[in-house]
Amino acid sequence: QVQLVESGGGLVQAGGSLRLSCAASGRTFSTYGMGWFRQAPGKEREFVAGISWGGTRTTYADSVKGRFTISRDNAKNTGYLQMNSVKPEDTAVYYCAVDEYGGSRSSQWSYDYWGQGTQVTVSS
Repeated sequence: QVQLVESGGGLVQAGGSLRLSCAASGRTFSTYGMGWFRQAPGKEREFVAGISWGGTRTTYADSVKGRFTISRDNAKNTGYLQMNSVKPEDTAVYYCAVDEYGGSRSSQWSYDYWGQGTQVTVSS
């Protein structure tokens, strides 16, 4: 089993940057695919970005492509989401999740373990 803890959320002005981290427990993190999802108030949870177990494949939602970058450091059991040029519509609770299959899939149903989430608020 894997436990995930997100950090790095907070309040940021539109156009600014923020880096989210996802710390994983357990020695099998390096075999899992990892994804970031977000959920805004009154909306369904949506895919943001995914990265394969070795970091060679990444997938992004169209809404964040070119602005956000997903990465991972398997030696540190940590994943990241670098958020640049943020917009008010990026405001949401951000969750990281891991996928035992090891891919970079966009469906939330593909993911097996989830963190508690971290709030990101973008002011205009």
